[in-house]
Amino acid sequence: MDDSLLALLESMQLIRAFEEKAGMMYGLRKIGGFCHLYTGQEAVAVGAVSVLDLGRDYVLTGYRDHGHALALGMDPGAIMAELFGKATGVSRGKGGSMHLFDPAKRMLGGNGIVGAQIPVATGVALAQAYRGDGGVTLCFFGDGAFHQGALHESLNLAKVWSLPIVYVVENNQWGMGTNWKRVSSEEDFTLTVAGYGMKGLSCDGMDLASVRGALREAVDRARTAREPCLVEARTYRYKGHSMSDPQKYRSRDDVEEYRKRDPIDALKGRMTDSGELTEARWAEIAARVDAKVEAAVAFAEASPEPASGELYTDVYSSPRAAG
Repeated sequence: MDDSLLALLESMQLIRAFEEKAGMMYGLRKIGGFCHLYTGQEAVAVGAVSVLDLGRDYVLTGYRDHGHALALGMDPGAIMAELFGKATGVSRGKGGSMHLFDPAKRMLGGNGIVGAQIPVATGVALAQAYRGDGGVTLCFFGDGAFHQGALHESLNLAKVWSLPIVYVVENNQWGMGTNWKRVSSEEDFTLTVAGYGMKGLSCDGMDLASVRGALREAVDRARTAREPCLVEARTYRYKGHSMSDPQKYRSRDDVEEYRKRDPIDALKGRMTDSGELTEARWAEIAARVDAKVEAAVAFAEASPEPASGELYTDVYSSPRAAG
């Protein structure tokens, strides 16, 4: 039995269960503000993180960041508490859904501004190159960020400076409510980066093995040859752009077609067929995941609100003196 593959399956199931619970808590108004769920894209974050050296490598991503945080091993309770705006959250309740952060787990943040993490990640890779520590930076973003100028400036500098970075575009096919084909002069993003002399790889973002294969090659190029790469993972989000999205731009049938290729079901099916997974073992995994998610909610519910003085910590300016 491949225990490592079972662990990756469990990681994907944890993301799925966490996101479903987060959606429920949002509906109950336990979570406020923006909330972007990762449901359907689990194979990308889990597959990519699985090929990293988490003693040296770093991850940065955008606002749909719960999946990456969980794949990196961040505490589900602290993440849920952050969504609840509690003091025990990973950003002490001040970052919310879009700004999960834990440098100890190699997560240098989600970012609420479309594409803003891309030049930051490029800077992290520059620091790694300067130190010569053998680390690689993995930068995730969606197809909606692909046409941001900051990406193309970053691609150019990464190639000119031979930075150890892998740019991963999670093409879930909808930039908010606009299909990527309507706004892309070239639909294949791996061809676009050829203009920078950069290697572009593609993978099926609904298939864990495909993601791992492409990311392993890209990370190896970045680490051993200081050759930046871009990987396009074609995937699909089952939920709307955010919790406030009515999804009028696509039909339920479209979503159901992609659910037939569900990454968790696909891996579970292959492992069952090969004899690596039994129904009893899967029930054990699902129960353990559900217990973790319920414990995360209980932790968030019981956690305190941030103290009023917390408003003035982690900022560059001091509170104005009373006059």
